[in-house]
Amino acid sequence: MSRVVVLGSGVSGHTAAAFLRKWLGRGDTVTVVSPKDHYNWIPSNIWVGVGLMRPDQVTFPLRPVYERAGIAFVHGAARAIHPEGDRADATPYVMVEPTAAPGTRVKVPYDYLINATGPRLRFDRTPGLGPDGFSHSVCTEDHAVHAARAFDESVQRMRKGERQQFVVGVGHGTCTCEGAAFEYIVNLEFELRARGVRDKADITWLTNEYELGDFGMGGMHFRTGGYVQPSSAFNASLFAERGIRWVTRAHTTAVERGRAHYETVDGTQGELPFDFAMLLPPFSGVGLTALDRDGADITARLFQPNEFMKVDADYAAKPYEQWRARDWPRTYQSPAYRNIFAAGIAFAPPHAISKPYQTPSGAAVAPAPPRTGMPSAMIGKAVAASIVDMIRGADGPTHTASMAEMGAACVASAGANPFTGTAASMTVFPIIPDHERYPEYGRDLDRTFGEIGLAGHWIKILLHHLFLYKARLRPGWSLIPE
Repeated sequence: MSRVVVLGSGVSGHTAAAFLRKWLGRGDTVTVVSPKDHYNWIPSNIWVGVGLMRPDQVTFPLRPVYERAGIAFVHGAARAIHPEGDRADATPYVMVEPTAAPGTRVKVPYDYLINATGPRLRFDRTPGLGPDGFSHSVCTEDHAVHAARAFDESVQRMRKGERQQFVVGVGHGTCTCEGAAFEYIVNLEFELRARGVRDKADITWLTNEYELGDFGMGGMHFRTGGYVQPSSAFNASLFAERGIRWVTRAHTTAVERGRAHYETVDGTQGELPFDFAMLLPPFSGVGLTALDRDGADITARLFQPNEFMKVDADYAAKPYEQWRARDWPRTYQSPAYRNIFAAGIAFAPPHAISKPYQTPSGAAVAPAPPRTGMPSAMIGKAVAASIVDMIRGADGPTHTASMAEMGAACVASAGANPFTGTAASMTVFPIIPDHERYPEYGRDLDRTFGEIGLAGHWIKILLHHLFLYKARLRPGWSLIPE
């Protein structure tokens, strides 16, 4: 009998737990530890954030799903990993703080551990940023609900004749998930048109991207009409058509009531007045610690300084020009302990994909690599498959899911309406540019493309329902691709 513990119930952790339970024998146990007792399909928080969906349409309770599937569930937050056990017992365990008993700790023993805790939202890194400050977020369904209320208040003011200023983007120079902010700004603009108040709105995109369409991936190139088009032109055209202004290469230095301050890589210091701002935070790991058998702190052995877990990647410091696709992990196994893996956002990237810059004051303007959605699910599934094989006798990981060897598809909503809505449909291969295999653009242009249209919106709606069906582990769930 083997015990597998999964920390986190997001896309990667939930996927890993579901496949582990499907593939392992009855004598093996699968346990999910999560501070959240519900699943949130985060991509659809965009629609919650403009009032088009309710929170209950993007969430569901986890416990009934896990009970039906035979997965144990511990509602609490993991605080410390003890990979060698302790002096009383050499069995590895995780120390968990139960949600129902704050301040207490319980041991959850494991034979194999998957860290899929996702990110900590670091609103604290920019003064005044976030729901407890002066801006909004769509990172959680609750954040999105508050954003929708504020957005509606602005719409009501506009209907009374007031002009409103909207700022959407990222709230720090090292943010990731520019794609989510991109979805939000084009949906916000679409809704303003749909509600008949677009003429009273000024909308500005504030981003740490060096060029529009970078998305923390170094940008993309598409072959369109016989020409190769950069994603910067694709994005600029879309914004220009919709009357959205933009500020790029920016680090948001502070947010105060009605005003966002920023500095760009050329030293420009500016401010954007706003009535409504949705600015995403930077991420870090959740702050897990690690202790050896004697209780000594070995956190640095398992984690990078950004609190994400070290895996089988090349973390050697190098100039940007020397980074390679092969630096990226393939198995997501901890180099310190063979029975520990990380998946999804919880693993530490070896380096940024986009070239990092600094402002004259020394602030980093360096979009962090995205690792959400499809890649997270594929990594979770691969890690689960490797653990199953190791339980059955394999010497080590048997499955890989390198972001330098996989492609990804993204359908980004650009306005929700069954007749006039649109979505940007994009595929990229590989996710991590590989200039050794594809010297000119770093990617295979036959498998990297982007277009926008109504069909993409229908696909986006279909994916919303399809992936929630899959996440609920309904009959045939495992046949739905990641």
